[in-house]
Amino acid sequence: MKRVLFGAATVAMACVSSPALAQEAGDFQVKVVGTLVAPDGGIEDVVTDAVGLPAGTDTAANDNFVPTIAIEYFVSENFSIETIAGTTQHDVDAVSGLPAGTEVVSNALLLPATVTAKAHFDLGGVKPYVGAGGAYFIWLQDKPGAGIVPLGATDADLSNEFGLVLQAGVDIPVNDSGLGITFDAKRYFIDTTLQVSAGNTVVLETDHKLDPWVVSAGVSYRF
Repeated sequence: MKRVLFGAATVAMACVSSPALAQEAGDFQVKVVGTLVAPDGGIEDVVTDAVGLPAGTDTAANDNFVPTIAIEYFVSENFSIETIAGTTQHDVDAVSGLPAGTEVVSNALLLPATVTAKAHFDLGGVKPYVGAGGAYFIWLQDKPGAGIVPLGATDADLSNEFGLVLQAGVDIPVNDSGLGITFDAKRYFIDTTLQVSAGNTVVLETDHKLDPWVVSAGVSYRF
């Protein structure tokens, strides 16, 4: 992760002489980017355990790389509001306690509804920014994993949750018509609760920290 951020900063500094286009109140900016979603968390608490989890059991969600669209509105020259559109799919596997790789949740499809407020700084051809805001993680799909279905699991549900997000990045204009390249990094602070059911009975309930890093790079267009 540090290498990704350092690489983005290096490219940004190399482009200081890029064309500049003044941001104005009322401008929109659309970004089409490739995004790495890297969850960074595990089980925080076991609320219900009718299956007898081994001591020290923990899980992790896999990373994913997805396309994302960001839409930004400039309230003033140096202040904007941004939202993103995209989904990301993850499996949750055991990393300790249970045999490593035991699939607990399969094909969990996440819509990370996010809105941030951003402050922009003009350094000539490079326009860095910082931001903060809120997010609501909506799980559009979640299924019990192949590792727990043989144990009688018939359903697995991840709870939708609110959380916070911090953001930093840089926009680099490449011409005077609004086209540019962009690098962005977000850190979310958000949890979820997993309930595993056998029939109508909840047999396992665990609280999970997600706290993903979300790092993007791509093209932008301001108009």
